[in-house]
Amino acid sequence: MKIARKVIITEFGPAEKMKVVAAELPAPAAGEVQLRQTAIGFNFIDIYQRKGVYPLPLPTGLGHEAVGVVEAVGPGVDQFKPGDRVAYMNAGLGAYADYRNVAAERLVSIPVEVSDEQAAALFFKGMTAQYLLKKTHPVKAGEIVLIHAAAGGVGQILCQWAKALGAFVIGTAGSPEKCAVAKAAGADVAIDYSQADWPQAVLAATGGKKANVVYDSVGKDTFLKSLDCAAPFGLVVVFGAASGPAPAIEPELLNKKGCLFLTRPSVFPHNADPAVFRENAADLFAAIGAGSVKASIGARFKLADIVAVHQAAEARATQGATLIIP
Repeated sequence: MKIARKVIITEFGPAEKMKVVAAELPAPAAGEVQLRQTAIGFNFIDIYQRKGVYPLPLPTGLGHEAVGVVEAVGPGVDQFKPGDRVAYMNAGLGAYADYRNVAAERLVSIPVEVSDEQAAALFFKGMTAQYLLKKTHPVKAGEIVLIHAAAGGVGQILCQWAKALGAFVIGTAGSPEKCAVAKAAGADVAIDYSQADWPQAVLAATGGKKANVVYDSVGKDTFLKSLDCAAPFGLVVVFGAASGPAPAIEPELLNKKGCLFLTRPSVFPHNADPAVFRENAADLFAAIGAGSVKASIGARFKLADIVAVHQAAEARATQGATLIIP
């Protein structure tokens, strides 16, 4: 029986509540695969769950995604074999570990042209971008796309991929330095949303035209002004709440702002079906292979330094993707 290191919390709170513990890992059960994890992806939802913003039964592990090499397969698993490189997300909490058993139906094979670090840096965030750009609003060439938090992990991928799809991309970020990151990621225009007049800057950048779709992961600080930036019959997509939940509105406001559409989607329902999940992953990996989506790795931490990972993210001291290397 293998000894695996993993992160657990027994109570919600600050980053120091996370502990790395060692425990026996049984052989994979029927339908499971045992992985030696080579790179673990960090996502801001991990912080929300650690703090209890999204309460979980305790004790619990943390982490939604990782990349690894198959060490063993359980009974009934025939699509993977030892030595295969795979990635997963939404396989149950507990990705913060060096070895782990995962349901085979939640795994996707990684093509040879994508490295472990690329996959770990891009998978969860890239799958989020994939459904936003291809399902929530299929972006077309010539459309105006407004992306908030464009210097973040998902934001940079959205900028790159939307640009590759032929859109005119406006990215927003909270400082001049982060606006430069958004520009480097492919935004045609980058606007500092910490400035009160940022919606006017959006209109100035487009010659007075509003966006066909607004992707808003900031929430409270941007949502109402996002409605002002959407074109008539346009779509506002709220998919995160980095500054706090978006305020409640009366449906009539959508009519007054231009017969707008509003949605609050998430990545997991879009990938609940294993076959659809693998189709979406193949779309993402093809975009990576074509160079449309590139990994921007801002920091690497050891699993033993997991407290520092969360502290850096909460201090907004990171840009792009953060990797945890077991």
